[in-house]
Amino acid sequence: MDATQWLLFILVIQVIHFLGTWKLYVKAGRKAWEAAIPIYNAIVLMQIINRPKWWVILLFIPIINLLMFPVIWVETIRSFGRNGLLETWLVILTLGFYIYYVNYALDVTHVKERSLHPRSVAGEWVSSIVFAIVAATLVHTYFIQPYVIPTGSLERTLRIGDLLFVSKFHYGARTPTTAIAAPMVHDTLPVLGIPSYLAEVDKDKYKTSWKNKLQLPNFRLPGFKKIKRNEIVVFSWPADTVRYFFKREEGIRKPIDKKSNYVKRCVGLPGDSLEIKNGYVFANGKQLELPDRAKPMYQHIVTTKNDITSYFRVLGRDNFRGRIYRVPLSVLEKERASEIIDASDLNEIKRDTSNIYFAGYISNQNQPLINFLSPKTVPNMGLFNMVKESAKSFEGKNGIISVDRFVETNAHTRIFPQSKSHQGTVDNLGPIYIPEEGATVQLNLNVLPYYKKIIRDYEDHEVSVKGNQVLIDGEATDSYTFKQDYYWMMGDNRHGSEDSRSWGYVPANHIVGTPIFIWMSFDNFDKGMANWRPRWDRIFTTVHGSGEPVSYFKYFLIALAGWFAFDFFRKKKKQNKN
Repeated sequence: MDATQWLLFILVIQVIHFLGTWKLYVKAGRKAWEAAIPIYNAIVLMQIINRPKWWVILLFIPIINLLMFPVIWVETIRSFGRNGLLETWLVILTLGFYIYYVNYALDVTHVKERSLHPRSVAGEWVSSIVFAIVAATLVHTYFIQPYVIPTGSLERTLRIGDLLFVSKFHYGARTPTTAIAAPMVHDTLPVLGIPSYLAEVDKDKYKTSWKNKLQLPNFRLPGFKKIKRNEIVVFSWPADTVRYFFKREEGIRKPIDKKSNYVKRCVGLPGDSLEIKNGYVFANGKQLELPDRAKPMYQHIVTTKNDITSYFRVLGRDNFRGRIYRVPLSVLEKERASEIIDASDLNEIKRDTSNIYFAGYISNQNQPLINFLSPKTVPNMGLFNMVKESAKSFEGKNGIISVDRFVETNAHTRIFPQSKSHQGTVDNLGPIYIPEEGATVQLNLNVLPYYKKIIRDYEDHEVSVKGNQVLIDGEATDSYTFKQDYYWMMGDNRHGSEDSRSWGYVPANHIVGTPIFIWMSFDNFDKGMANWRPRWDRIFTTVHGSGEPVSYFKYFLIALAGWFAFDFFRKKKKQNKN
């Protein structure tokens, strides 16, 4: 909805409110016109129903207002003596329109000094639950949101099974763009598997869309800091998102605030020139220095005296990423050899007089490739994913001959910007410019692949090419000015992370917040609840900072025990006095 449509919508709501309540305003000793003035009518209504005026603020906070409207409807009819359970359900199920019946058909009297205390235990429970949900939704939407690490893209900095608190107020909370949505859930209603917001599910020949019927404009509340380089950031995945993690199916277009949330490290800021050389990130020509808590992981080629499988226990079975293959040089002389190699996930690591050695993955289903290359596994070599410091410690011990860092060299179009003219690898990419709000770049067919998605998907313009000209909204142009900032996000697990190297820039309006605290952590989190094992050294640790993370869990338990002891003796002392 655009601004004009929203203005009309708000005016319609005001008319509906006036027509349904003006007589009740009069019976409460107010003027009929007071029911027609936006905002002022809400303040007057709070006085009529004997509730605090600050409730008016809750009526204008997206998502929170959806919870408050039923409360206000119920409070309104009860202020005029309609306290029955049936009438309570009627006003809720009719979306407040039962008030019309009370306003026009019933002879009611305003109860000025009505008791606000629930008349039954059940009523007290309902009242407590409603306001607990309001408070929790307010905190969840605008302040702090719980989050779980589902994948290993930040291993070993943040690990699978870490349960985090993510601050939304550091960078400024992003207000919801979905006007009508279920509280305390993200994009899908549990069990039902349908959108959690008012959506129009549209499936065209290209992609399924869960379009937002009532969309609010993008807006971010003021924060107290900006994103800094190397900070870990939670953001809405800018690519076409998923319905469920770990379920293979086509992507789905969703509103920004309902896209899947990702967590990565920000390695590139707006205005940077960024390049990746042999796995290392360079920003503005300077190699990125990660904080001491960062534990970047790279794949390493391990050579051993004996069969590599006998070293799984030493090197870690979970760290194993694949075998090393040996292909005779004679095979490469065959027609289409280079073409097949380039199309595979194999990367040359070395060659001798007879063979070329490749690291990578060959599927058992890829029979044509196997038949053509005739690859043979090298028994005493394997690919392992390890932290750099750990890799060094293994070399020369336990029959391990060498540990060399693997660098992907086979350039392909799966890397951003998915263009034949700009191929790269996860270890070698760029240099590229990271757009900054207000900055202008020259636009031609060569650089268009880098910015096409920004212009089309994030800044809502039509992009096309006519001959050698770039057209934006049908007009030929040779430059473009960006409307917002963009960031470059990468996982610390350099060969095990889908990040900006795959789908490019992260727009500023996709930023959610930053993780600040690990309140719980489990080993074997992806192997079923029965196999979960607490990582006691990670519980109640901070995410940012320097030095080894310190667990504050024992201090929390001491403080909790102290509180219970204090409360016990306080109550006992009070009982003795009575």
